[in-house]
This record gives sequence, C-alpha cells and structure tokens, in this order.
Amino acid sequence: MEQLPFLPATPALAILVSLLAVPCIYLSDQRPNLREGWTFAAAFAKFFLILSMAEWILAGNTHTYELCRILPGVSLSFTVDGFGMLFALVASSLWIVTTIYSIGYMRGLNEHAQTRFFICFAVALSATIGVAFAGNLLTLYIFYEILSLSTYPLVTHHQDEEARSGGRKYLTYLLSTSIGLALPAMLITYTLTGSLEFTSMGVFPADTAKPLLTILLLMFMFGFAKAGLMPLHSWLPGAMVAPTPVSALLHAVAVVKVGVFSIVRVLTGIFGIDLLAATSLNTLICVIAAFSVLVSSLIALSQDNLKRRLAFSTIGQLSYIILGAGLASRLGVQGSMLHIAMHAFGKITLFFCAGAIFVATGKKYISEMVGIGRRMPVTMFAFFVGSLSVIGLPPAGGLISKWFLVLGAMEAEMFWVLMVYLASSFLNAAYFLPIVYRAFFCSEEEAQFERKVAEAPLWCVVPLVLTAAVSVLFFFHPQPFFDLAVMAVQGR
Repeated sequence: MEQLPFLPATPALAILVSLLAVPCIYLSDQRPNLREGWTFAAAFAKFFLILSMAEWILAGNTHTYELCRILPGVSLSFTVDGFGMLFALVASSLWIVTTIYSIGYMRGLNEHAQTRFFICFAVALSATIGVAFAGNLLTLYIFYEILSLSTYPLVTHHQDEEARSGGRKYLTYLLSTSIGLALPAMLITYTLTGSLEFTSMGVFPADTAKPLLTILLLMFMFGFAKAGLMPLHSWLPGAMVAPTPVSALLHAVAVVKVGVFSIVRVLTGIFGIDLLAATSLNTLICVIAAFSVLVSSLIALSQDNLKRRLAFSTIGQLSYIILGAGLASRLGVQGSMLHIAMHAFGKITLFFCAGAIFVATGKKYISEMVGIGRRMPVTMFAFFVGSLSVIGLPPAGGLISKWFLVLGAMEAEMFWVLMVYLASSFLNAAYFLPIVYRAFFCSEEEAQFERKVAEAPLWCVVPLVLTAAVSVLFFFHPQPFFDLAVMAVQGR
C-alpha cells in the first residue's frame, strides 16, 4: 500500500482547525487586529491542510479516516474524494477572501458584535468542511445541522425586528425540514439497507419498490432545504437581512452549497445515477429543479433590492446543479459539480459588489444606482464579470460548467432541459445586464452620481477584484476542478 503523503487524521484536522481558533478569537475581543489575525491564521491553516491532500486525490486516490463507530455499519468517518475535495477547495479558499472582505465591511460600517461574527464564521466553516469530507450520510447530517445552528447568529446579527423575523424563518425552515424529512429518510434507508455509506452504485437493491424510492427521494430533496428548491425557498431571500459578508457566505461559500452538495451526494452515492435512470426518477428530479430554475429567474426580474435579486438568482443557479445531477448522465453530473465552483466565485463577486456599494454610498436598491459606474468603476466592472459567469458567457468560468450541463442533457436525451437552460440564461441576462448598462451608459440627466471616483475601502475592493479575476481564470484554466469532477463521476 502506497504511503500517505499526509497524516491520516488530516481531514479531521482540517475540520477542527477553525474550531481551535474560536477561544483565541474570543479572548482577543478588545484587540481587533489580533482577533482578525487568529481568523486569518485558521483560514490559511485550513486551506493548506486541504491543499496538502489535493495532489494525492488528483492522482486518483481516495482517503478515509474513521473517528468512531456509532452503529453496526455506520461510523463517524471522513472520506476525501474528488467531489469532496472540489467543494472543500472552494469553501476554504473563499473563506480567506471573505475574511478580508469582512474586515473592510464590518469596520467600514462600524458594526457591533464583530467578535461574535468571526466566531460564528469559524464554526460555520468547520461544519462546511465536515459536510465536504463526510464519509457517510450520518456524518453529513451531523455537520449539516451544526451549520444551521452556527449561521443563525450571523443571519440575526443586526438584532432588530427584521433580523429576528428573518432568523426565525431561516431556522424554522432548515431545522423542520431536516428533522422532519431528511432524518426519517435516513433512518428508513438504514433500516432497508443496513448502510449509509456513499458508493457509486448506491445502497438500494435493484428490486426496491419504486413508490418507496420516490418517497425517499422527495424526502431527501426537500429535507435538505438549504438547496432552496421551491416551494421551500423563502428562508433564503428572508436571510438577506444579514450583513453582506454573511450573504456571501450563505450564497456562495457555505450554506446553500452545502444544501446542493448534500442532495448531489444522496443522488450519486445513496441512490446512484444508474438506479435513477433505470427507474425514471431522474425525470422527477429534473421537473422539480426546472420549475425552480424558471420561476426564481422570473421573480428575480421584479426585485429592486439588489441583494434580493441576487438571492432569487441563487435559487435558480442552485437548481441548475440539482438539474444537472438529475439528468443521471455522466456529463450532466460532471457539469453540476463544476457549477458548484464556477457559481461560487461568480456569485460571491456579485455579493461583494453589492456590499461595497452599500458601504460607499448607502444604496441598496437598483433604481438608485443609475450612473454608479462613474463613481465606482472597479466595483461595477467586477460586477459585470460576475454577471457573465452566472449567465454563462465568455470569458468567465460559468460558461464551462453550463457547457457540460448542456452536453449532459444531450447525453441523457432530455432535450426539453436544453430549452430550460436556454430560457434561464436569457432571464439571467435580463436581470443582470441592465444593471451594468445603466451603471456605465446613461445620460448626464439620468445619472445619480457625479463623475468622481470614490470606491469602497480597499479591504472591500481587493476581494471582489480577486474573485472576479479567478472567474476569468477558470474560463481559460478550469483545472483542477475539472479533473476533480471527472474523478467524482468515475467514482473516485
């Protein structure tokens, strides 16, 4: 057996490192620079621990580390494979960038309770990596719930009535669905099969009754409500009362991506794409996801609040990922996994831009941003790049993942899905490009800003430039995410 180039417990250490920083962050409450220094130290340590395993995984290997056995055939264990590594790299790298942005945003607005903010951020990232490296459904479920609880204080950060209302909806939707649907589905699966392990062939016997499989499928899809599938989606726009760094965490790095990651894990590792295709359950998945894609895009068109428009856009893009996996074709699943990475960098750029605009101008409604490109040209150009990525236009990485989603639909011979992708892309362009056009190309009479450059603080601007640049880089060089997605589809 080939010797590991890293410690066997490295997956557990990658999860723990930000938890270990929590006491240090708490004790540095009165020393902001030291507090954020601990946050950066934990973020870089997490990233490099994950990076230390990347080359081994890219070589076609997987690594499993069992912490303890809980039930016969079920343990608290971590498995690092292609799909988990892809998600972990996205989350850990973006945590570094989001930390930089958070400093500029929180200090720029002189926000209260900044220590609590950074503590909850650290716990949330530990939970996210726990989901990414979960070796079975029980481990994934445990960290999924930890993430829900750790992000609640972030959503309710402002502690006003609007924040409390949004927080109640957030926790009610996420906990009631996971406890009421995902947990029972997991118990039924274990009772039927004696296993909760993720395998490329799934765990269900070929002769399992289709009505039972259908019920379990729906329970899992709507039980992991972080994915934002309609009609269990309204928690997500409601959570926009949170500070923008939290919105970025929710929509690009952690919460919603954990939702779709969990569903794709269940579809590919518990059911198996061969079983989904053989039982035609993939058609049901595609219908549910396609409905969310189109309806959320139409709703986004009517939103004047920029963050709410981005929120409904996110609902549609998450359903892209589920739709790709639901195709039950190799290229479709590969495209859905790639879209997790491509959408993450594009959408976090857009949220960073929305926050920078608010910090610099106090504006949060699109109708108030006519001519803002003349005041904040760097921010709005980054917004343009992020928009291209979400729409799926060159030279942004979103084109690569959408291309494979289209190929996946053709491979599955589900040509109506092609029409959904086409219609959605037009709607994406319809709710993003007019913002950019009115920011840069408006008459002097229409403009609401003077021709005087006044960007947000550098701590806000640098991260959005970095994520926009990475979105362009992914267009020209989509590896290693492409290779990790291929490995994941091949069951490695």
